[in-house]
Amino acid sequence: MREKVINYIFFFSGLILFGFGNALAVKVKYLGLHPWEVLNVALFQKLGFTIGTWSVIVGLSLVCVTWFVKREYINIGTFGNALLVGPFMDFFLWLDILPDATHTLLDYLLLGSAMIIGGIAGGLYVAGGIGAGPRDGFMLAIADRTKLSVARARIAVELVVLVIGFFLGGPVFIATFFYSLIQSPIFQVMLKFFRRLRASMVKEPSTQAN
Repeated sequence: MREKVINYIFFFSGLILFGFGNALAVKVKYLGLHPWEVLNVALFQKLGFTIGTWSVIVGLSLVCVTWFVKREYINIGTFGNALLVGPFMDFFLWLDILPDATHTLLDYLLLGSAMIIGGIAGGLYVAGGIGAGPRDGFMLAIADRTKLSVARARIAVELVVLVIGFFLGGPVFIATFFYSLIQSPIFQVMLKFFRRLRASMVKEPSTQAN
């Protein structure tokens, strides 16, 4: 029970942090967003609803496709990610506590912070061991089916998403091409850190005393 509680704390904390980071990035979206957020914003601008709602719709759509392609990558964590990150982002945007774009160097600082937060959030929620998100599960399924490496499958999928988002009028700019370059190393470092932290927290007090 102790381990499950800690795992879910890590998982939900990571999703909340993801929502916060995405909301911060959206405030300066003219600098460019991650390909998936480019698509969500484009759909929001074209069809209404909220950005978070489209995050949920796209996420659940990917879950459906993955179910037919490689359902082993779908679990409770996949649904949790698909259903919660978008509403968390909408919540932070609704609070209206985040700084608006100033079209100065400060915006680059905000976007850089959003990228760092996203990397930390990824390491935190994955370290919980509850399961991969719908986008990660989808790319793993594509990699298995096509025999591509996970890295190449990710690049291919995100390129297709980016092109669709671009033609729908989504915010594609220079920062869009730096997301993976910046977030991936942060994610790897934070994943190792949070896994060690979780392991130390999971140990029973008596075990730690010995």
